[in-house]
Amino acid sequence: MNPRKKVDLKLIIIGALGVGKTSLLHQYVHKTFYEDYQTTLGASILSKIIILDDTTLKLQIWDTGGQERFRSMVSTFYKGSDGCILAFDVTDLESFEALDTWRGDVLAKTIPMEPSYPMVVLGNKIDLADRQVPQEVAQGWCKEKDIPYFEVSAKNDINVVQAFEMLASRALSRVSGYGGIIFQGCPEDGKLGSFREQHTGLSIEAS
Repeated sequence: MNPRKKVDLKLIIIGALGVGKTSLLHQYVHKTFYEDYQTTLGASILSKIIILDDTTLKLQIWDTGGQERFRSMVSTFYKGSDGCILAFDVTDLESFEALDTWRGDVLAKTIPMEPSYPMVVLGNKIDLADRQVPQEVAQGWCKEKDIPYFEVSAKNDINVVQAFEMLASRALSRVSGYGGIIFQGCPEDGKLGSFREQHTGLSIEAS
């Protein structure tokens, strides 16, 4: 039997301040949600190991700060990334309108290859009532740019796994020519395989 292949992937999650990037990441990695997270200054890193068919994927996921004054520093973390989550808050129209800028920052700092640099867009906080960004508007923006879109809730763990796993599978396809497998969804029991979680404890902060 051939030993299981191992692939390291660097993924980044970006978006405006307060859209729930840290909450989404902790929900995915640790299955936990807290109402109050401290603002991320610079970047912090969590890692998670998943088994995808006969490949062991170590996902190193960079949680980046959304404050405008740190944007130039945060953009330096994009280098060498294999895929990106663009997050916005469906109750905050400005966070959605800022997606063009965030996407442009990433594309300017990465070197796209074929197939193109993988991205997914997450509209977070769908559990809240005061929605400002209609689902069809967000879907239209993503369709225009050929980016998968997920309506998610970090608080209620809605579509969080599906979004991260789609990005991971697309990133894997890009870096290894892994048959172009794209996952359209993932059942609650994690049919992709067994999951083990690690926390690197690494935080990179602005001075």
